[in-house]
Amino acid sequence: MKNSAYEKVLAARSQSKIMTTALVNQLLTNFFEIHGDRRYADDHAVIAGIGYLYEQPITVVGISKGDDTESNIDRHFGSPTPAGYEKALRAMEQAEKFNRPILALVNTPGAYPDVDSEYHGQGSAVAKCIIRGLQFKVPYISIILGEGGSGGALALCCGDEVYMLENSIYSVLSPEGYASIMWKDSKRVPEAAEELGLTPEVLLKEHVIEGILPEIQSNDDVTDLKHFLNERFKLLRDLSVDELIEQRNQRYDRF
Repeated sequence: MKNSAYEKVLAARSQSKIMTTALVNQLLTNFFEIHGDRRYADDHAVIAGIGYLYEQPITVVGISKGDDTESNIDRHFGSPTPAGYEKALRAMEQAEKFNRPILALVNTPGAYPDVDSEYHGQGSAVAKCIIRGLQFKVPYISIILGEGGSGGALALCCGDEVYMLENSIYSVLSPEGYASIMWKDSKRVPEAAEELGLTPEVLLKEHVIEGILPEIQSNDDVTDLKHFLNERFKLLRDLSVDELIEQRNQRYDRF
């Protein structure tokens, strides 16, 4: 039986989801993490670094939740601050400089909305990631692992191809936020989830994403994902820079 949109929301938020940090370490060999935005902070909600996908060096940026209360608080429950987006942007610009493909792994309810983040330019940091993401001269693939919330997720989902795991969501707003704004009624959250069209199946049908990937539950699943990413990056690397940028522009012109 097909799951309802709200059941997808609950599954996307499940604690059983593979953590971004864990997936990075399983996907890549010799992963070297970089820290800090070279300005004022190191946001632990964002992981960034370099590793090998088989024999290909790639840059990985990702947004990660924690696996317990302490680490979730440290990572703002997967909600990046401006320093996190600046760190991701620094890693991606380095990837372009050294001609490395970019892989973005996303699991976030949205950018961190505190006053300090606003003072440090949250909107500007997200916007810079989007603007540069459309311009990078290297292949850029994004995967939404769980939650893909608002501009906080879009900041790392503006490359050549975007995929979602089976139990994930991608939306301009949370169902709770939609129900509160539109109806001022928290009991209508399941209805809001349906109206938002946030499931992988709906978004694939509307050509917002390129495909739906199986959940990562075993070593075999990781191996399958490695093979899939390797093939997709090979196809994108075969394109000239002009072709890559033009294809990317056409993708987003549809929206």
